[in-house]
Amino acid sequence: MRHPFAPRVACGFAPMGRALLAVSLLAVAVAGCKPDEPGAHFAGLTVVDPSQRHPILVSQEPASMSLRVPRGSSGLSPAQKAQFGGFLERYRGADSGNSKLVVSVPSGSNNEASVVRAVNDLRAMIASSGFGESNVVMEPYMESREGGAPIRIAYLRYVAQGPECGAWPANVADERRNLNYHNFGCAQQHNLAAQIANPADLLGPRTMETADPERRTVVFDKYRQGKSTAADKAPDERVQVKGAN
Repeated sequence: MRHPFAPRVACGFAPMGRALLAVSLLAVAVAGCKPDEPGAHFAGLTVVDPSQRHPILVSQEPASMSLRVPRGSSGLSPAQKAQFGGFLERYRGADSGNSKLVVSVPSGSNNEASVVRAVNDLRAMIASSGFGESNVVMEPYMESREGGAPIRIAYLRYVAQGPECGAWPANVADERRNLNYHNFGCAQQHNLAAQIANPADLLGPRTMETADPERRTVVFDKYRQGKSTAADKAPDERVQVKGAN
C-alpha cells in the first residue's frame, strides 16, 4: 500500500529520463578523452599546402668588397676594375632594386689623394652601368692608420633559405585521412630557394617600369592615319618564302 504523502511518479518516464541522461554524460566523457589527431594544424585545420608546411625564409644579408688603393697610385688598377665590375654586375643583375650601393671612402689616411682618383674611377664605372646618383651613397669614414686604407663597397641582398627535408614523423601506410605526408613538397621548396635569382620576388611582385612614350606615339600616329603599325624592316631582315618546285 502506497504512503499517502509519497510523490506521484508517472510510470515509465523516470527510468527513461535517467537512461537518456546517462547516455549524454557518456558521450561527453568519450569526446573529452579523444586524443588529438597527428599532423601539423593551423587554426584547427590540418596544413596540407607545402608552401605553408615547408616555408622559405627570406632575409637580408650584406654583400661587401674592399679595394685597397696604394699611396701614389693613379687610381684603380686593371685587376681592381675587373673585380669591381663583377661585383657591380651581380648588384645590377639581381639586387639593384633592393638596396642602395654604399661606398665608404677613407678620410684622413696617407693615401687620401690616391683614394680620390680611385673614387672617380668608381663613379665612372657606376655611371656607365646605368646607375643614377639615387642608387649610390658615398660616405666618409675616419682612418688614421699609416697603411693604405681600403675603399669599402657594400649593399644589402636578399637571401632565401630553404627548409630542411627528410623528416618522416608518421607511417605513410597508416594514413586514414588520405592527406599528404609530412615531407610532401619539401624538396620542391628547397630547390626553389636554391635556384631563384632574386629572393625578393618571393616577398612580392616587382614594380612596373615606365613605358616608352616615343614608340607609343609613333604607333598611334600610324593608326590614326590608317597605316600599318608594324616596324619597318630592311629586305635582308624579312622572311623569304620560296614556293615548292
